[in-house]
Amino acid sequence: LQDLLNDDCTTGSGSGLPFLVQRTVARQITLVECVGKGRYGEVWRGVWHGESVAVKIFSSRDEQSWFRETEIYNTVLLRHDNILGFIASDMTSRNSSTQLWLITHYHENGSLYDYLQRTALDVETCLGLASSIICGLVHLHVEIFGTQGKPAIAHRDLKSRNILVKSNRQCCIADLGLAVMHSQGSDYLDIGNNPRVGTKRYMAPEVLSEQIRTDCFESYKKTDIWAYGLVLWEIARRTVVNGIVEEYRPPFFDTVPSDPSFEDMKKVVCIDQQTPVVPNRLFCDPVLSALAKVMKECWYQSPSARLTALRIKKTLKKLNNCLEKPKSE
Repeated sequence: LQDLLNDDCTTGSGSGLPFLVQRTVARQITLVECVGKGRYGEVWRGVWHGESVAVKIFSSRDEQSWFRETEIYNTVLLRHDNILGFIASDMTSRNSSTQLWLITHYHENGSLYDYLQRTALDVETCLGLASSIICGLVHLHVEIFGTQGKPAIAHRDLKSRNILVKSNRQCCIADLGLAVMHSQGSDYLDIGNNPRVGTKRYMAPEVLSEQIRTDCFESYKKTDIWAYGLVLWEIARRTVVNGIVEEYRPPFFDTVPSDPSFEDMKKVVCIDQQTPVVPNRLFCDPVLSALAKVMKECWYQSPSARLTALRIKKTLKKLNNCLEKPKSE
């Protein structure tokens, strides 16, 4: 599969294989086991010529997400270690209904959400997960010019369930079904036409208060940063300090119900202006207290006050160097 992707990816501008090859690959896949289920549809582990691949089968009501993700992967060169690797997209009719498939690399650790449920982290792993996610987000957010370029992309549904953990404990960002694209040259903002909205629990205050400037690309990047801060909080809580660690909990677990409504979230985030409580033990560790500071700077009510992805990436890189230095001496 790697050879196929490496050889064939030179044609066209997207991240995937030529369309006819995508169709061929899709139809040679055997579905083995269902590894996830939700409103969006199902994710299966499939096998193609002896290799595992992930197959996301979209529910018919979420056709727009399949369409959007397919469109982005096929028009934008998104090969990056921290973005889920795209293989193929296919539309088939099975027993008189249309099935929409998205075929990607398979990561057996599953989502960050799953991984954090069962894994307590050390500081190094915590920083590695956090750094790899921000690397992926920077790659999405920046516009790259030239033939191998890409537009700037905002994710709009960043959360621990949409991030996968690879076997090397680096993360990659998945689910571009809600993404928006922007090119400076043409100043064209491509919002797609998906009726779906992001995950309420991770919505930034300006989305909940409906104050967000929907015509301005920068404002979507800022909502990604709010969500990144929440993911960082999820990771940090599962990090052991002096033998102490907390059970996994989603952001705002102590302030909203398990399936919060828009109104529930709006009250907590906009009206009461609450942010997640940062565990005190994090301040006993220099790296974790630096991460706590980053989190808080993702959570300003004012979008323009929040850090940029690039700023966070640089901060975490510095922390990484500090962690590695003592070892090498």
